[in-house]
Amino acid sequence: MDGLELLKKNWKKQEATLPKVSYDEIYKMIWKRSSSIVKWIFIISIFEFVIGVLLNVGLADKEYWNSLEQLDLKEVTIWIYGINYLITLFFVFRFYMNYRRINATSSAKKLMRDIIRTRKTVKSYILYVLISLAIVTLAYVYIIIYHHIQETQVTDNTPYVFDALDWLKFTGITVIAIGIFLAVIWFFYQLLYGILLRRLKKNYTQLENLDCD
Repeated sequence: MDGLELLKKNWKKQEATLPKVSYDEIYKMIWKRSSSIVKWIFIISIFEFVIGVLLNVGLADKEYWNSLEQLDLKEVTIWIYGINYLITLFFVFRFYMNYRRINATSSAKKLMRDIIRTRKTVKSYILYVLISLAIVTLAYVYIIIYHHIQETQVTDNTPYVFDALDWLKFTGITVIAIGIFLAVIWFFYQLLYGILLRRLKKNYTQLENLDCD
């Protein structure tokens, strides 16, 4: 049993004339813990953004850009990087605003609303990452295959002709591969943000019970 649960247990045993002080103590403990969690969500999002930029810059050498140019993907990739950076910065800003709101919270009901808002923001961010990765990966696969078909010159194209079953198999393998990739990303984000979200949910439940007591 943690310190908060002990405090709540002792509070319920006190006389009717003393609950206000204990209520405030319990609320402040939950508030501080929630504020710390949201601060870590904000800090992690900054680290994630910075590491992503550094990896993109570090891996994007001249050979990388030349290979993209040969596939007619250089311009598209630059646009994707730019849009992704802007949307990610928008979410980082939202995380920061959530942290500021919780720091300025003055009541249990408002704190509960702020916790719900924070959890929705994080879930929306994870959903954006998964959906954008799926769309970009599918688009790249299509463009690469289309470019290969257009550029490849062979005397006998019979081995390269796909019938309906071949396309079905290829589509199935592609979807499964992307699904596994997205599952790994989802699992990574569950480790990164999921633990903090579960702690926020626990705080919300404790506030709910506190408000009902």
